[in-house]
Amino acid sequence: MQYIYAMMFALEEINNSSTLLPGVKLGHHIHDSCSLPAWALQAALSLVGGDMPSCNSAAKYEEEKGIGASKGDQPVPLIIGGCNSVTAQIVSRLLVPLSLPLVSYTASTPSLSDKQQFPNFFRTMASDVYQARAIAQLAIKFKWTWVGAVVANNDYGLMALKVFQEGIQRAGVCLAFVETLQRENIVSDARRAALAIQASTAKVILIVAWYTDVMELFLQLDKLNVTDRQFLASEAWSTSSDLRQSTFSHKVASGVLGVAIRSSTLPGFDTYIHNLNPLLRPNDHFLKEFWEKEFGCSPGIATASPFASLPPCNGTESLWAVNNLFTDTSQLRVTYNVYLAVYAAAHALHSLLFCPDVNSSPGHNITCSFTNQIKPIELMEQLSKVNVTTPQGEAFNFQGADITGKYDLVNWQSSPEGQVQLVLIGLVNGFDLHLNESAIQWSTGSSQVPVSICSEACPSGTRMATRKGEPICCFDCIPCADGEISNTTGSTQCVHCPSEFWSNAERTACIPRQLDFLSFNETLGITLTAVAVSGVTVTIAVFVVFLYYRQTPMVRANNSELSFLLLLSIKLCFLCSLVFIGRPSAWSCRFQQAAFGISFVLCVSCLQVKTIVVLAAFRSARPGAEALMRWFGPGQQRGSVCFFTSIQVSHYFDNLSFTPDSVHIQWLSEVYTYYISY
Repeated sequence: MQYIYAMMFALEEINNSSTLLPGVKLGHHIHDSCSLPAWALQAALSLVGGDMPSCNSAAKYEEEKGIGASKGDQPVPLIIGGCNSVTAQIVSRLLVPLSLPLVSYTASTPSLSDKQQFPNFFRTMASDVYQARAIAQLAIKFKWTWVGAVVANNDYGLMALKVFQEGIQRAGVCLAFVETLQRENIVSDARRAALAIQASTAKVILIVAWYTDVMELFLQLDKLNVTDRQFLASEAWSTSSDLRQSTFSHKVASGVLGVAIRSSTLPGFDTYIHNLNPLLRPNDHFLKEFWEKEFGCSPGIATASPFASLPPCNGTESLWAVNNLFTDTSQLRVTYNVYLAVYAAAHALHSLLFCPDVNSSPGHNITCSFTNQIKPIELMEQLSKVNVTTPQGEAFNFQGADITGKYDLVNWQSSPEGQVQLVLIGLVNGFDLHLNESAIQWSTGSSQVPVSICSEACPSGTRMATRKGEPICCFDCIPCADGEISNTTGSTQCVHCPSEFWSNAERTACIPRQLDFLSFNETLGITLTAVAVSGVTVTIAVFVVFLYYRQTPMVRANNSELSFLLLLSIKLCFLCSLVFIGRPSAWSCRFQQAAFGISFVLCVSCLQVKTIVVLAAFRSARPGAEALMRWFGPGQQRGSVCFFTSIQVSHYFDNLSFTPDSVHIQWLSEVYTYYISY
């Protein structure tokens, strides 16, 4: 009802204006669609078919309105309607071949912005892109990374969900579940969605649906005793007084945070509503029916009425004493959108009918067109160019099919009287969010922001590891490996410590490496020194014996020259162990590698040559053995040992640039290789 009289109020303002459409009167024709697309189609067809009553008549209203401008009796049709996105899409497609403009005051699905599909569609309601992005910003701002979603199973709910997902996908926010509500199966769908909410660990739930569907959902949640969820509301139900006044909603949905159509004021509209009287509007059958239902009496107008048996009114009845949704003009949201739609149509007609008079003072207009020459496509073109300032001082224009999103951020808060009141906590201008966090009352009943996460943030010293087959918001915390740290909460990876540092026990900081080395004062150092000295002593003793008996046949037969060289290499190997005792340095590490490697290679080379000589001696009795001994005589034996040892010596000279750590690692690998080959 309030939408009806907002249109009539705007029409009366325009008709009484001396600057906007002077001399032109706007009329209206109202049809009831009962929120059914089929009925909306029927209403639209009756309007464009020319079956229109006189311009000052009114019929029962629900959704579709026609506006006509008349100089004489020729109407110009323009439809204001399509109360929801589905209806607007159907009606708009029907009117496309006729180029008849359709202006909606509540259809918000983003798909209607497509001028290729809906060239004749305009709206004074912002696209859902704005509110979905605003809700996504709220989730990111309050660090809600685990959010459940319940949406209407139509273009309105699914497109809003898609935009919401696009807004959160780069911020680490995940959807715990998505449930849809179909109006034809609302009880079963609401039950299924309530069970999903109960089973989920998500504490924040986004709901994008019509308020009647949300009411059924809250009823099911009340039956399951689910009372600890924080709900994010779309504009379709965030301001619903029916929801706020229901007892079960108060129980399960306290602290709702929602987006609402921007509340605006219409100066004079409150007085206009309260001064309505069927005696002053004898043709307004809808007002007469409302009057009979509200006051329980008949205003005395002789028309058919479902309340025909009521006593006559005494004339003292007045809407000033009535306090209900119809007379409440404190927060005009959709009502203001209807008002804007009428003014947009009026300015488009004005641009089409009047031209500035260059010979007169600024602001003076003259007629530059005739109503019988106006075509709907011309009116549609002028609508797309509308750029005006409303009587409230607000700049208004269509950006393609849309207007810039302007919303209120509202919060359901309990009053001392136990009522749930709507409190303004912020604004949305386009994609900019302005929020007063201190004014919010959360579902917990306090100022503490609810927590909704799948996994707790990993503490310092650990890293996140995603779980297979689950969203990135669900993860396990893995301790960092030795030599790695993470010093922040929620690290995705561990960082390696520098070469001279090591991780502490908590894996939160790199600390200098503790220098551990063998000392001559330690038990192990003393033991190694004793073994090395004993080995050197025994080797020297054997060397002396061999030297003393060097002319004997046994020593000479044992290849005395290689034997002395072998004893020398063994002695050097024993002495190399002493080099590994004491404080290490870069040069000592290099010398340790070279000394042991060369000594060991010299030892193995001598053993290899001696073995070959023995094999050759055992084969000396075979035919052709003289050639073998000739190719492996004393000179060749000495040359083989020198050749093998020189390869190792050159190898270590090439690697003098190694760091102590890399030299130590290479030394270990080579020692292993030497022993395997031996």
